[in-house]
Amino acid sequence: MKNLFLIPMMMVLLLAQSADAQVKSTDPEVRLKEMGITLKTPAKPTANFLLAVRVGNLVYLSGHGPVKADGEYMKGKVGDQVDFDQAKEAARLTGISLLSALKAEIGDLNKVKRIVKVLGMVNAVPTFDRHSQVINGFSDFMVEVFGENGKHARSAIGLGSLPMGIPVEIEMIVELKE
Repeated sequence: MKNLFLIPMMMVLLLAQSADAQVKSTDPEVRLKEMGITLKTPAKPTANFLLAVRVGNLVYLSGHGPVKADGEYMKGKVGDQVDFDQAKEAARLTGISLLSALKAEIGDLNKVKRIVKVLGMVNAVPTFDRHSQVINGFSDFMVEVFGENGKHARSAIGLGSLPMGIPVEIEMIVELKE
């Protein structure tokens, strides 16, 4: 008889823990931590531009590239030195770089209402035509971090070169909560 009482109590506790975990997972800072991602303080630009500019409740982020764990940029042309999967990873790394700059600008990613617009540029050989699929590495990452609010309008283009020979450069516009 005691066991019959314990089973419903255990189920209630498990459901409460599950609901609590779902609440935590909507926090982009927690999501990044769960993914094992630590955002680093971005380096200051070496030219006359800013990494981020706020206009009202919008933040415009300058183009960023894929920064590896060692702090160096990933380099190479997609379709030559960089294969498709590496290019998608470059787009994801670029997302981490952009979130680092965004956090430095706004202090807490919970202030983000949504990712609004993204321009993804892929340094590729002339015959490469999967630019949008490469930038999916970035877009999928934004949805992992922000859920539905990470979905955005987007353009993806191929270019003959990018600064420092990086395979991907991405810029984005973010809307902040009031």
